Amino acid sequence: MRFSELIPLTAAVTNLALTLFVLTRDLRSTLNRVYLLWGLSITVWNLGTFFMFALKDEESARFWSAFLHYGVIFLPISLFHLSLLIAQVRLPRWLPACYVWCGLLALANAMGLFTAGVRNLGYAYYSKAGLGFWVYVPTYVVITTATVVVLYQKLKTLQRVHRARVKALLWANGILIAFGWNDILPILGFDTYPFSKIHIFPFGSAAAIFYGIIVGYSVLQHHLLDIHVTLGKAAAHAVRLLFLFLIGLLLLLLLNVFRPNEFTPFAFYGSLGVLLASAMVASLFFPRVFGKGDEALEQKILSDRFGDRFEYHDKVRSFMQEVQFYNNADLLLNDLDALLLKTIRIRSYQIILLDESTHVFTVFRGHPPSPQTQLPELRANSPIFQLFQNTTATHLAFNLAYIMPGETELESEARKLLARFEPEFCFPFFSGDEPFGLLLIGEKANGVPYTPNDLALLTRLVKNLSLILNQIRLKEQVLQAEELELLGRMSRGMAHDLNNLLTPVSTFLQLTADRIKGSTEGELELVPTCLRNVGTIQAYVKDALFFSQNHTLRIAPDPVNQLIFRVVDLAEPKIKRRRVRVVLGDCPSIVLEMDAFLMQRCLGNILSNAIDASAPEGVIRIELERLAGTDIGRDWVRVRVIDHGQGISRENLQRLSSAYFTTKDSGDEDRGFGLGLAICRKIILLHGGHLNITSEEKVGTTVTVDLPIKHQVPASPAALQPA
Repeated sequence: MRFSELIPLTAAVTNLALTLFVLTRDLRSTLNRVYLLWGLSITVWNLGTFFMFALKDEESARFWSAFLHYGVIFLPISLFHLSLLIAQVRLPRWLPACYVWCGLLALANAMGLFTAGVRNLGYAYYSKAGLGFWVYVPTYVVITTATVVVLYQKLKTLQRVHRARVKALLWANGILIAFGWNDILPILGFDTYPFSKIHIFPFGSAAAIFYGIIVGYSVLQHHLLDIHVTLGKAAAHAVRLLFLFLIGLLLLLLLNVFRPNEFTPFAFYGSLGVLLASAMVASLFFPRVFGKGDEALEQKILSDRFGDRFEYHDKVRSFMQEVQFYNNADLLLNDLDALLLKTIRIRSYQIILLDESTHVFTVFRGHPPSPQTQLPELRANSPIFQLFQNTTATHLAFNLAYIMPGETELESEARKLLARFEPEFCFPFFSGDEPFGLLLIGEKANGVPYTPNDLALLTRLVKNLSLILNQIRLKEQVLQAEELELLGRMSRGMAHDLNNLLTPVSTFLQLTADRIKGSTEGELELVPTCLRNVGTIQAYVKDALFFSQNHTLRIAPDPVNQLIFRVVDLAEPKIKRRRVRVVLGDCPSIVLEMDAFLMQRCLGNILSNAIDASAPEGVIRIELERLAGTDIGRDWVRVRVIDHGQGISRENLQRLSSAYFTTKDSGDEDRGFGLGLAICRKIILLHGGHLNITSEEKVGTTVTVDLPIKHQVPASPAALQPA
């Protein structure tokens, strides 16, 4: 087999294999069916060209001449149609007429009117242009020019994520025009290149190997969210060797053109074999040659053109295997940060988790780094979580380039909720059916779009992280429950001991107070002070006993607004003494299943704290509203107590959930014991609700109490023990 015969045969086999591969990605796709027509056209053209080079008799050459021109006729129009679909340009009404016109040219070819026979140039047979071919030439010029113009105009308006495939199509059309005319020259009667004696070489068939691959890449890129192109290290290695083989083949063919008599078949095939063997040995013993070191050009070709960064997938899979061994959330999130930024090369991300201390979704980690931010608007019944609970979606796209047509109202609301983070994709963290966080990722640092394999890997990664983070979360809840139980036992014992010690002291002081009326002025002042201090200690003992006891709630329906009115009335003396004003917002009548006595104590404590924090003439606002149902089908009620006092520092705000921590240290009478909010939190948790405190120094504090309208018994600490 001569070298010139090898070129069209290689092009035919390569494009046929690529056509079948693309077609199998989606048999129902219109784009893939049009690509099938284009791929078969280029295969028919190159296969016919191969036989034109291999045959020796004129009669067989006539048959294969007619055969290859069926592919030549439909090649430009199918590529034009393909380009319109990939560039998402509206198909013109006259497109079917173009196919009809090409069908008429094919009919003329079948009748022997397309070509006027064949002629032998010594190294191959070439067709002679007939009437049909001369009509075809302007058709070819118009269609190929229109394709380039449409693609170039569309390229200006496309987003960056879609430009790669359109640029590839422009390259393919440029190659087709340039090298297509090369193969047309002998048909038009030119035996040598103009102004030279060099015989025409079938560069068009050689170029078909490459622009067939380029067009196939564009089709695959168009289905970016519909197909999986998974290439690991072994496949990436094979792709590199294939590129090396094609480049070597092309260079050897070019050498054969200029020095045709100095290459024997043995030398040709031996050179290719030595090239591949050398590459394989070098890749084994000198790995920096393949896949290591500075790969800027290679990554530009393989990553930008094929859409995947091959090697990092293995690193992600390795990380997923090691996730199960983490028992510390901070260490896990630190390693995840390195994976996202250094391996996957994500430009930005945010990890949103449910804060167990405040029961509010909070941005715990992100890049660029920023302080932890609470997201009170994000709840378990928010649209983003409803979307993942009510559908089979594993992620939500935010970039218009990835959003499929037919956006639902739920998707639109979910995107608006997180739009300020400007993510590309959102992945949920779930514990069973309960959401406890989100992973938001931005675009890649190099601007390369996310491929289906990227999204599949990230989905698996988030599922593994959900499992481990939930286990760590449950362990922390168990430890917290054990710590509270230990603290309760200690408080109970200490409170009983103090109460036993204080009872005789208090009794003695009360009996003595009536018998020292004639005593000195100092003694008269000392006894009331002692009685007041004893009363303060007894109040602390009472709080400590409440905090340490296991309470049985007395649940009964009661209007929340009436409860708020009672709390304000009881606090009226303190309100007047501190000269503050309490404003009640809209307080609709909502009946809540609750222990009214405990809830009155809880809200009274919260209001008392707001009064203490407010300056004279300050305003405290109390709001009541009904919330939408959550994922478990319960309606909720929300009570807000808002003051504009001195606020709480960030450091102290994080410690408010700890028992025995207080910021009231202005004096003995006002000094707190750090059990008020702990008692409030316990009461609210007993009702199955959430307590959230947001504050800013010199601005004020907002305490939010969320309670389910229908009471359900909360899970015991033992039920939190992970399996």
